[in-house]
Amino acid sequence: MNILVLCTGNSARSILLESELTAASNGRITAFSAGSNPSGKVHPQSIVLLNGLGRDVSKARSKSWDEFEDVDAPIMDAVITVCGSAAAEECPYWPGAPVRTHWGVEDPAAAIEDNWQDAFDTAYDILSRRAAALIALPFETLDAATLKSELDRIGTLP
Repeated sequence: MNILVLCTGNSARSILLESELTAASNGRITAFSAGSNPSGKVHPQSIVLLNGLGRDVSKARSKSWDEFEDVDAPIMDAVITVCGSAAAEECPYWPGAPVRTHWGVEDPAAAIEDNWQDAFDTAYDILSRRAAALIALPFETLDAATLKSELDRIGTLP
């Protein structure tokens, strides 16, 4: 299953969920991340957190969702947006046929630097629980409507 994780800046939440889905799914999911208005760099605390988990961050980069519109881009089975509701944050919309869902998480990058670790740990914990719930599903055998319902339910998990 190919999943595109979208956020506005593609520097924190989308990067964290991309890493978690890919690492924890044992090859069942290939995750990608992108932003509608990418910051151009991965947030330094995202790198710290992922390094602490033993994840390879050598290829992590903030990128535009335009890369996934090319004819040779992977076909997505699902698109997950992870933008939160703080400060009227605008979440990108992905057109087309993939199953779409929203897993809103407040932006840890909006925290002051002294609070980065706590903010990023909190965001990661939420995203990790949701990723685990998705990975526990027999998603390979679910029809699109059932998958959408399950993804929406998972997006409400704290």
